[in-house]
Amino acid sequence: MRPGDRVLITGASGFVGSAVLRALCGRDLALRALVRSNSPRTNVADMPCEIVEGDMRHAGDMSQALEGVSHLFHVAADYRLWARDPLDIIRANLEGTRTVMEAALTRGVSRIVYTSSVATLRAPDEPVAIDETAPLAEGEGIGAYKESKIVAERLVERLVAERGLPAVIVMPSTPIGPRDIKPTPTGRIVVEAAMGKIPAFVDTGLNLVHVDDVAAGHVLAMEQGRIGERYILGGQDASLRELLGVIARQTGRNAPTANLPRAPLYPLAWIAETMAQVTGREPMLTRDSLRMAAHHMFFTSAKAERELGYRARPYDEALADALAWFRTAGYIKG
Repeated sequence: MRPGDRVLITGASGFVGSAVLRALCGRDLALRALVRSNSPRTNVADMPCEIVEGDMRHAGDMSQALEGVSHLFHVAADYRLWARDPLDIIRANLEGTRTVMEAALTRGVSRIVYTSSVATLRAPDEPVAIDETAPLAEGEGIGAYKESKIVAERLVERLVAERGLPAVIVMPSTPIGPRDIKPTPTGRIVVEAAMGKIPAFVDTGLNLVHVDDVAAGHVLAMEQGRIGERYILGGQDASLRELLGVIARQTGRNAPTANLPRAPLYPLAWIAETMAQVTGREPMLTRDSLRMAAHHMFFTSAKAERELGYRARPYDEALADALAWFRTAGYIKG
């Protein structure tokens, strides 16, 4: 990216998108943020950027948003592990990505970073870290969100191979940190645990990374990534028990010690999902989340470290920043 280049960030009001926007500030770029008309503007309120209202699924909106743009960060996504109609998630993430990429090809955008997810990778049965060489095929994802990211990533790969789409693919693991407005599913766990509402855990694991390190990785991918390549942007592996223990230490609470088997939780998940169909509120426990919990979702960012110079801080620092922000924003009470 050169001084004066116009850069578009989709999903700029969201958790990762706003972090990418902040990472680009101060670079003498003409920043443009695509924001839906009904999205909260808190994360972009103080940003030195042009705000454009639009929907990534609308071809006209995307064509207008990409006018004069040379570099595109497509970060926008429907990140939910449950929806009344699961196809809503797949339609948003697949058709939205298709519309954005088609518009970018038409407008002649010179370089793109597409935000995928480690959800597109095959988690092994053993708790070992995996890399970018273990992709899931379409139809192999657990739940609508994972499947939506798989089919969208495969679409981007086909457009790169068949039509010369100048895209680099980044795959964040589990971002945590400030400005998690919705909050994300992981952010909800942080908030609930901080208030002492998670008294037990299941035997699972995940890879945790500061959202600002993920954003820095996006910028590195734009500057140094190879077209068509995928780069995991992760941090540290941790069991759910370890994660809850760190949250307990940072909030002065007792860490949970009860390790629950998954099987008896499925009826509770079914009840929670049934209630959610009535209330419209995403349940804390779902059958898909229990299926995913059967695997330790551990990942390595060695490729991004080697090729991009990517680095991530310890996840306890990310948790401290997340907790501080959630307290200030009023999410954590008591």
